Amino acid sequence: MQETPTITAAEIARLAGVGRAAVSNWRKRHADFPTPVGGTAASPEFDLIQVEQWLRAQGKLPELATAERLWRHLAAASGSPAAGLAGVGALLLARQRGQRPRRPDPHLAPLQPDVDALADELGAQGAFDELWQRFSAPGPGRPFATPDDLADLMVGLAGVGGGSVLDPATGSGAILRAAVRAGCTCAYGQEIDDDLARLAGLWLALREVPGEVVAGDSLRADAFAGRTVDAVVCHPPFGATNWGDEELGHDPRWIVGTTPRTEPELAWAQHTLAHLRPGGHAVLLMPPTVAGRRAGRRIRAELLRRGALRAVVALPPGVAAPHAVPLHLWVLRRPAPDAPPPARALLVDAAGVDAAELSARVLAAWRAFTAAPDAETDQAGFARAVPVIELLDEEVDLTPARRQPAVAGEATGEQLVRTRERLAAVVSDLSVLMPQVTPSPADELPAPILTVNELARAGALQLIGPLRPAARPASAGQVKDNSGFAVLTARDVVEGTAPSVPEDDLLVPPVPLMPGDVAVPIVARQLVVRVVTDEQALLGANLYLLRPDPAVLDSWFLAGQLATSTNQRQASSLTGALRLDIRRAQVRRLPLPEQRAQGDAFRRLKAFESAIRQAATLGAELVQLTADGLARGDLQPGDRPRQQRRTSRRQ
Repeated sequence: MQETPTITAAEIARLAGVGRAAVSNWRKRHADFPTPVGGTAASPEFDLIQVEQWLRAQGKLPELATAERLWRHLAAASGSPAAGLAGVGALLLARQRGQRPRRPDPHLAPLQPDVDALADELGAQGAFDELWQRFSAPGPGRPFATPDDLADLMVGLAGVGGGSVLDPATGSGAILRAAVRAGCTCAYGQEIDDDLARLAGLWLALREVPGEVVAGDSLRADAFAGRTVDAVVCHPPFGATNWGDEELGHDPRWIVGTTPRTEPELAWAQHTLAHLRPGGHAVLLMPPTVAGRRAGRRIRAELLRRGALRAVVALPPGVAAPHAVPLHLWVLRRPAPDAPPPARALLVDAAGVDAAELSARVLAAWRAFTAAPDAETDQAGFARAVPVIELLDEEVDLTPARRQPAVAGEATGEQLVRTRERLAAVVSDLSVLMPQVTPSPADELPAPILTVNELARAGALQLIGPLRPAARPASAGQVKDNSGFAVLTARDVVEGTAPSVPEDDLLVPPVPLMPGDVAVPIVARQLVVRVVTDEQALLGANLYLLRPDPAVLDSWFLAGQLATSTNQRQASSLTGALRLDIRRAQVRRLPLPEQRAQGDAFRRLKAFESAIRQAATLGAELVQLTADGLARGDLQPGDRPRQQRRTSRRQ
């Protein structure tokens, strides 16, 4: 925090309770009005203390409470409000402990009288809470905190009372504060932002709660490696693209399998499981797309099979700013050793529940489920204990709305609302998924071109296949059938589906797929390329498999280079359905860092294409539901209440 906090003309107007024009008039009419100390000619900044003195001398400064005056000084500082509040928190903690700050901050000296006055009035804890309430209000330089009501619901689902709790994405400490309110015995946290970590730690220290909050990246540098707790509650960052997947590929925390690069939220889910004691629960706030994204279906399936994923709760839209979509709560449990996996998982669709009833209804459904986890729970349109075997279908989609039976007489309306919310969630992701690209400089020289055949001869990739079904028994040492193995078929690649259940055809030789492999069908209506991510399967018939050397060639870059209209003409026979010779396809020769940058853009473009298709499907479903409902009379135009409609019919 700087020695002389500054304030803009707009902030002076708010401070004095006048319009911006009044401040401009004061500057023109009063020669003693403070001169700017920074900013620009269009947006000057003034010394806050000088401005307050001038306003007070002119009788234009309303009397402010001590907390409000102190906060205005902190908020007007050019440094981080979090850093300023942490500095004051350190003063309050030292005062509470009867100590002097070890390293007094000279920039806080002007604020010391107000800090002492506020602490005399409210005590050290109360003074910090007063300032925290102002810090947590939306404003520049201040993060969005998990709302208290939502944090209380999350710690209630985790059952933190009487136990230890960890929040590995602490933020400013909203969830840890909820855990303390719920009666946890000790609290731990990790937060990547140093100032926010200090704030959360100071709050705990002022209340003498055992534990600590450490600054750092929880995924890349776990400060609590090896420590387990009774509950983990977390609001992880959404949609991170650089979360450390490359260096964490074989991390021991991935207890249900390596986390795909495009599923950072599932990495957080596994991180929380790794820190749980057997029988402990974790609750995470998740974006709704995590429940159904294709790349995460293997992880979701393993969490279900092992009994680790116990519930998914769809929340009403807007319960956690700035997210307007209906977020989900995931409830995980660390299974006890040798315990049989549960037969059911609880899915709760609370998207339409009133905020005042949300916590009570969700907690009641969860407690009833935990009391009888094998019983049939079926609250129509709200909660259902779904058999795990039913969830382990091809998509492993855990979206609660998809698994709820419709309420009699209101099926069309409720299904319409759920479809509309799912469509809104997908559409909200489009701007994030869309790759950012710019035109290349006009004078940039074109990169050299190599064919796939040339890349194979140079050792940059291995070209495997195409395999064809064997017409004879497999020889010794080879797999004689496909039993127990899924097979990636040409149809799976074209339709974007999971590897198929094997049929009777033999595969000679068997070729297990590896992450980074690129599969291309021999025959298709257009050139289609698929990058293998987490598929545990064998290579099917009538597919080319390109296996790049990762030290030379990026898989997603290769896939993006192959799937162009130029290569479709270059590699095809141009007769009816295309018969492709991928060896003729051309690839630009670029340095590996540029390949990876382009590969990431191609990967995001693929995810964008998938989201567009899903939006189109949901849009068509929404149109059909609306048309059917209007035709049957289950829906009506506008917002006319049902009772009014019935009255008009009787008339």
